[in-house]
Formats: sequence, structure tokens, C-alpha cells
Amino acid sequence: MARYLDVHPVDPQPRAISQAVAVLRDGGLIAYPTDSGYALGAMVGNQAGKDRIQEIRRLDDRHHYTLVCRDFAQLGQLVHVDNSVFRAVKASTPGPFTFILPATHEVPRRLQHPKKRTVGVRIPEHPVVRALLAGLGEPLLSSTLILPGESDPMSDGWTVKEALDHLVDLVLDSGECGTEPTTVVDFSGGAAEVVRVGAGNASRFA
Repeated sequence: MARYLDVHPVDPQPRAISQAVAVLRDGGLIAYPTDSGYALGAMVGNQAGKDRIQEIRRLDDRHHYTLVCRDFAQLGQLVHVDNSVFRAVKASTPGPFTFILPATHEVPRRLQHPKKRTVGVRIPEHPVVRALLAGLGEPLLSSTLILPGESDPMSDGWTVKEALDHLVDLVLDSGECGTEPTTVVDFSGGAAEVVRVGAGNASRFA
């Protein structure tokens, strides 16, 4: 059964965040709230965690996994960002956007798109995620928690606990969170291509 931790949405308790970080470092898979619904998260080097995400969401090998970053400096170590893209991404973070960019050698090949060698990156605004990333000290391998057959992410912690009780190791619940997935913008071809319209305002990339 998954552990269930109730945390404050604005000022999350350090003890709860520390427990979630410990689960991640021990090779666990967590469900956590973001500004765009719930997400599944594991350590970047956790192959079993990636496999569990893939199984829960029934993803194929072409899925773009997301590396959730604490700040722009961390993001810049994972993807190649030229000057024009830098300005666009910088102006939209933190926030409910995922950007697809060419991966650097810091990103394991198994997390990159098999043909494009790209990866998704984002910097969330949700206080719980930011506290989690600060405690972890490194990016988090993540995927929006959209169950097979659904179009919207899960948004209620207790519902996540009931649905995935034997599939994840810990659920962080901070009450209501976003109900739309991130807006996904692909910069891998140079120009911005909006591949999913979600919580972030996509008009700036039109």
C-alpha cells in the first residue's frame, strides 16, 4: 500500500517533504501535485521507476518523459537552449509549460526520444514541487498522471491513493491542484510548435 502524506499547499511541512525525498532516493515512485494536475515522479537514474510509469500510463517508446527542474540553471544542464529559445522559455517559467528540446549528454539515452534525441523539461510553480526539488537536489523524472483512456490528469490526492494504492509508493496530497495538463511546446525543430494546449497560455508561441 502507498504511504499517504497530507501537506500544506503553500508552506509544505519539511518532515513530509523529507519523507518523500527518502522514498525517491530509495528507488520509489511517488504521485505528487503540480500546477497542472498530479504527476508521477522518480529519480532520473531509476530505470525501474521509469518502467513503472510506462506501465501505469501504458506509454510507448516514443513518449517524451519530462525532467522537472528546480530552476533555469538546472534546466540548462539537461537541454541545449539557443538565445532565441532561451528568451521564450525564460519568459514562461516557472509555470505550466513543458518544453521539448535537444538533450545534452547529462540525460541518459533511455530517457531521450529514440529518434530525435530530445527530452521534455519544465520548471513548475507549485510550492510542494519546488520544496521537493530543493530537498532532492536534482531533477525529477516525471510524467503527468493521466490514466489510460482519460484526457485530463488526476487532481485529487485521495482519488490517486485509491486508484494507484498498489502501484506507487507514496502519495503527496496538498488539496486542490491544477486540472489541466501542461501546455507542451516543441522547440526541437528550431521554431516553436505547440503540440498540446493545456494550462499554459499557448498564444505566446503561435
